[in-house]
Amino acid sequence: MVSIGNFFFKYRNWIFILFYGALFIPSWPLFSPKQFGPDSYRDYYIWPISIGLFITCLGQLIRGLTIGLAYIVRGGKEGKPYAEGLVTEGIFNHCRNPLYAGNILMLLGVGILANSLVYVAIVIPVFLFIYQAIVLAEENFLRGKFGPGFDEYCKKVNRWFPSLKGIGKTFGSMAFNWKRWILKEHTTQFIWLIGITLLLLLNYPVLTGHDEKLRNILIGVILGTLLLIYILIRYLKKTGKFKE
Repeated sequence: MVSIGNFFFKYRNWIFILFYGALFIPSWPLFSPKQFGPDSYRDYYIWPISIGLFITCLGQLIRGLTIGLAYIVRGGKEGKPYAEGLVTEGIFNHCRNPLYAGNILMLLGVGILANSLVYVAIVIPVFLFIYQAIVLAEENFLRGKFGPGFDEYCKKVNRWFPSLKGIGKTFGSMAFNWKRWILKEHTTQFIWLIGITLLLLLNYPVLTGHDEKLRNILIGVILGTLLLIYILIRYLKKTGKFKE
């Protein structure tokens, strides 16, 4: 698994985008009118939308809090795991891999939002396998670099499932750096919001009263606005006018 993880680690950023694109693979529905009876034909879509949005927004919230409270200086060096230090503050005091956990929830949520049985039953398990391998490769590196300190950290903090114990103290003792959140997360936010917009407006024509013209106008306005905001943030970041 470590060898598999080291291989996928090189492409971990592209993996998320690739799996995000798989949302539009044709599939049988998770929720259909038949499951709720003939009287529920018009309302069945409420379930994939409400459940999907809740889960994917929860994933984004976890990512946001992780980056805003205590960003981990960890990445790749020559295509291999690398870390400057062992970060155990912020959300890392409650979950060892909160960014990855957030990604999993984000993709699971949009998979439900897409009402895709294939995505939830097949694509997500493959994604989980790849992420588990990547995490094992990272842990192998961290254990080799930080030794007993990392082992002690592993005993206290879960690998995947965040613990809410002491979460109030964590929030109370640290300031949320919203500028860092925007600078680090704007690309992920941009891609995520585009996907949600397209899924909602293309998969659920009932939201626009089956009016294709209105749907296309909304898609153009929303995506255009998101693009302008993204370009503005990139410009401010590149010119140094917006910093942490």
